[in-house]
Amino acid sequence: MAKTNAARLLDSLGIAYEVREYEVDPDDLAAESVARKVGLPPEQVFKTLVARGDKHGVCFAVVPGDLVSISAGVRGAQLIVAPGDFLRVTGAKVGPIAKAK
Repeated sequence: MAKTNAARLLDSLGIAYEVREYEVDPDDLAAESVARKVGLPPEQVFKTLVARGDKHGVCFAVVPGDLVSISAGVRGAQLIVAPGDFLRVTGAKVGPIAKAK
């Protein structure tokens, strides 16, 4: 598997992590589903939310999978949900990531 930008950043900061591969279902990218697939609790699977705001451009938030529902209702922002947009803007593949060890 090719290294992602996130993995390169963690490496450069000396932060330990473990890559876990799983079958991606493009119709179900929920952190809870991925947590089951990789054998972790949802709070250890993180979602990267990417939004385009009306004043400050693109914004990123990385939140634990069990807290994603809190992000609903953000004013003045549009979530970028298209996989092509996410890859182009972040350089990362779509799907949750596991918590660094």
